[in-house]
Amino acid sequence: MSTLTSEARAVGQGERPEGMLRRAAVASTIGTAAEYYDFFVYATAAVLFFGKLFFPSSDPMVGTVAAFATYAVGFLARPIGGIVFGHFGDKLGRKKALVVTILIVGLGTFVIGLMPTYARIGFWAPLALVLIRILQGFGVGGEQAGAVLMTAEYAPRARRGFYASWVQLGAPAGFLIPAGLFALLTSTLSESQLLDWGWRIPFLLSLVLVIIGLYVRLRIDESPVFDEIRKTKAVESRPVAEVLRSYPGIITKGVFAKLVEACAFAMYSTIVLAYGKANHLNDAWLLQGILLAVGLELFTIPVAGLLSDRFGRRPVYMAGALVQIVMVVPFFLMLNSGDRLLTHLAMILVLSVGHALCYAPQASMFPEMFPTRVRCSGIALIWQIGALIGSGILGLVAVKIIQASGGHYGGLAAYMLALGIASLLALRLLPETAPARRGGTDLNDWGHR
Repeated sequence: MSTLTSEARAVGQGERPEGMLRRAAVASTIGTAAEYYDFFVYATAAVLFFGKLFFPSSDPMVGTVAAFATYAVGFLARPIGGIVFGHFGDKLGRKKALVVTILIVGLGTFVIGLMPTYARIGFWAPLALVLIRILQGFGVGGEQAGAVLMTAEYAPRARRGFYASWVQLGAPAGFLIPAGLFALLTSTLSESQLLDWGWRIPFLLSLVLVIIGLYVRLRIDESPVFDEIRKTKAVESRPVAEVLRSYPGIITKGVFAKLVEACAFAMYSTIVLAYGKANHLNDAWLLQGILLAVGLELFTIPVAGLLSDRFGRRPVYMAGALVQIVMVVPFFLMLNSGDRLLTHLAMILVLSVGHALCYAPQASMFPEMFPTRVRCSGIALIWQIGALIGSGILGLVAVKIIQASGGHYGGLAAYMLALGIASLLALRLLPETAPARRGGTDLNDWGHR
């Protein structure tokens, strides 16, 4: 077992220069923002436009279902991408994997903005859309694990939860940008203009995020923790096989822990728009509530990260899961009340509070459950399988559930409740990983085999 270099020790003890840590955090956050930009720009367009543009049908709801099915297809490729890029992240380094994934995800979104619709090329339009979504899902599968690790492995041990939570700010940022763009476009353009060319603008603008993210990522150094094991030749030759063989219980429980967070954000920021449409709720109030709640997450996520350093990852995460379980039925009742204040309050409780308390601790908790040599592979498996079940399957079946139930919330609430309980039980079984709650030591080493 090798000895840590002074550089790697500095990371664990907080002596690493703040400049490189901030640069790593910014690079990781921008990449996460680009990934979530893709996620939400497509999901929003699927609700508003893609049923008509790519999946025309005499029944508008059928077109929406088809559009959401294409959205869900991207999730099917995520675990594969997680395995592939997790392998390369653990073999070749976090930085190389991150450069490739941001290009795949961002350029895929840009290409969708250039695509001809069903009216122009018929069946080939939805087929091309499906293929691009699969490719993007493949890229996203490796993006999140590498982005979280790049910051977590630079961060000082005592404040790892706080600094790693910065990466999670990419989710609200990646949501707010396309939501704001679509809100601006829908308020300034006619429906015919939106369907003709207006919907393309948010997709084409993704290129800006790609260029910025690529520039920043090329200027950061490799994670010093990974660099140490590479120098000592302690890199695992088959990291995916090793993590599955050595940590099957951690991966399984981690996947279940991920479910409540993955489901909550998809449910309350995207699926709720289809629910509102089916129940003739005020679209403006829903969008205002979502934007307000997600905007507040820019502040509540770092706070939750700080709390996880002080009180532990599990208590903070479990508190978020409890909020989701308790709020699942009241949320829909508050929406159905037809009161704008209650609508906004409901969104704040489930997103700004409940989701933030789940989402922030993930960025430090999941990495802390694995040693350096297999860390990227372990996180990628947890993150992407959990996202597939929590968000991908929900996206595939949610609109159908709404349609089959005549717009009733029961099916959606049952899905959220089941995943919330499963996550709570899994969290109870997982070990506490916050160094402050473990006498100042890590569960696994962060610099040697």
